[in-house]
Amino acid sequence: MDKLKLVIDDKIPYIREAAALLGEAIYLPGAQICASDVREADALIVRTRTRIDRALLEGSCVQFVATATIGYDHIDNTYAREAGIRWSNCPGCNAGSVAQYVATALLLLEEDGLLPQRSDCCVGIVGVGHVGSRVSQLLRHMGFAVKHCDPLRAAGQDPAGTPDSWLYRPAEYVSLEEIARTADVVTLHTPLTREGAYATYHLANAAFFQSLERRPVLINSSRGEVVDTQALLAAMRCGQVGPVVMDTWENEPTPNAELLAKAYLATPHIAGYSADGKVCGTRMALSAVARHFAVPDIPRILAAVPAPPSPAIYYPEGGHDLRSPLGWYDPRRDTLALRNHPEAFEHLRGDYPLRREAPEEAYELN
Repeated sequence: MDKLKLVIDDKIPYIREAAALLGEAIYLPGAQICASDVREADALIVRTRTRIDRALLEGSCVQFVATATIGYDHIDNTYAREAGIRWSNCPGCNAGSVAQYVATALLLLEEDGLLPQRSDCCVGIVGVGHVGSRVSQLLRHMGFAVKHCDPLRAAGQDPAGTPDSWLYRPAEYVSLEEIARTADVVTLHTPLTREGAYATYHLANAAFFQSLERRPVLINSSRGEVVDTQALLAAMRCGQVGPVVMDTWENEPTPNAELLAKAYLATPHIAGYSADGKVCGTRMALSAVARHFAVPDIPRILAAVPAPPSPAIYYPEGGHDLRSPLGWYDPRRDTLALRNHPEAFEHLRGDYPLRREAPEEAYELN
């Protein structure tokens, strides 16, 4: 077959050598990819910064879109289906990285005396797909008490095809109302949906914050619009919620200035940005493109994606104790960078110094 013509987001790491085995690739900033760029392309490999819709693809040769991300709310599925354009995302590719982010945030809160003792600390996980499942596994390993809230899976549905089947017995789930009543930490891991009985747009709204009984920590590393920013700020002002950890923001890449200043941790949408997760997402995206076009020798293509680098890429100065999770990753570093330069949100995210995920034994020492 003829070599494929690809348009690829230039911030997707570890992809260039492997993509060259698929075909001819053009690399462009994701937010700037436009209709004229993709007109002759067979496939796109993008991130969430590229809106996949009629305005971009109408009249193009594009047959397939791979987004090297868990999220897919940037894809107009209705248009893609009508146009016969297939697409794939990478469910679970950065689950370990997000779990690392949540765990290190809790370790810092613990150090500052802002959490109960672990066995008495109830963490409410809202959204229990690939990411929520991994967060649950790691936090239970660390000794936290965990409750799961996911109405779809409580009803016996598993839209993400997540492998941890033990979580999908209805008895394993509680309502959002119980999370609001009993949790010391609420961590959000839902997709962004705007329609249906379980829409997640502004899931954490004024009514939710008013229902909180234990002034919990709130962590959002899912999608910014899952939290109503103005309702959260009002809840923070009147003490309905405790420390706030924000990685995803409404109106990205322009985070709310008051929330940026008041949050316990404030990072530029990088919770899932480990080198391990990026390698996984890149391989999954390349594999999806290759399968769609029946490209032979997929293992050879995937083997061209390099292994993740050493932890020194995140801490180039060295001297960090890799026996501790915080030696592998400390979110205060990213918080300081964003607070110092909020206007550089996209740069901090796009040129992020990828970290490695700590091995599970590092969490056993903490």
